[in-house]
Amino acid sequence: MHAGALAKDFPTVTLDTSALEAAKLMAGNDLPGLIVLGSNGCPYTVLGGTQVLRMSVPLYIQDDPTLAGVVDEAAADTFVAGLGNKTVRELLPEEPFDLPVVGARATLLEVAALMARVRIPVVAVVDNDTLLGAITVDSLLDHALGT
Repeated sequence: MHAGALAKDFPTVTLDTSALEAAKLMAGNDLPGLIVLGSNGCPYTVLGGTQVLRMSVPLYIQDDPTLAGVVDEAAADTFVAGLGNKTVRELLPEEPFDLPVVGARATLLEVAALMARVRIPVVAVVDNDTLLGAITVDSLLDHALGT
């Protein structure tokens, strides 16, 4: 099977989408990430849920996770408020990484290898610069395991 056959419609955001809106889209659809489109409408990158968390959780708690245990529960439940007025662009790492995009004719092993290499659970599938959809790690494993 090729990537184009397994690709499904997938939500997208732009670099200027509000970070909070992106987080709500991920949470509301149980998604591990979102495809970020560039100004040309082509996939620019994938915003993983962990990148949202990285910008939501204060650095001092990321550096010393034991501090999370001393924050009162009411304050701990509002950590996503740290996204404030940030945009998707601000959630992305400064150093670009491999673009998690494959062509429609890529094999599922190629998709799996890319996911493993870039450590992002969503790969965009394109055909002639047109976004066909995405493959998530869940759908890839479901197909590979025959479930």
